Amino acid sequence: MGRILVLNGPNLNLLGTREPAKYGHTSLADVVTSLQQRAQQLGHELIHQQTNAEHEMLEFVQQAPQQKIDFIIINPAAWAHTSIALRDAFAAINIPFIEVHISNIHRRESFRHHSYLIELAESGIYGCGVYGYQLALQAADNFLSTKS
Repeated sequence: MGRILVLNGPNLNLLGTREPAKYGHTSLADVVTSLQQRAQQLGHELIHQQTNAEHEMLEFVQQAPQQKIDFIIINPAAWAHTSIALRDAFAAINIPFIEVHISNIHRRESFRHHSYLIELAESGIYGCGVYGYQLALQAADNFLSTKS
């Protein structure tokens, strides 16, 4: 059993109502409920945090070792393309993570093509809609199973 932290960045609290043609109609609460159910089936504890404040996201990442987090799934949203501070926080904690984006960032504006986090991540999942979170959870389970 592992402790998996799911982090969601800015504007993801609007999931389900924000640009539904691009991000779908599923709310963040629905995504988290589904993840919690699947994590429980897999024998993991899932903790979720969402924030629109970058300093709070940094604190969530920095506190993960003290919380004995084994794996992180993060949708950093726009911070993937802008936050060197978030990259530095991940570099400092030595906890494996997967970067998730609901849309395919490589099919969007050119400023979204680069992620400061991906070179530190175990993997990236882009363009699978909210199902990308389930894929990330399955990959985290596989990672944790092979490490134990």
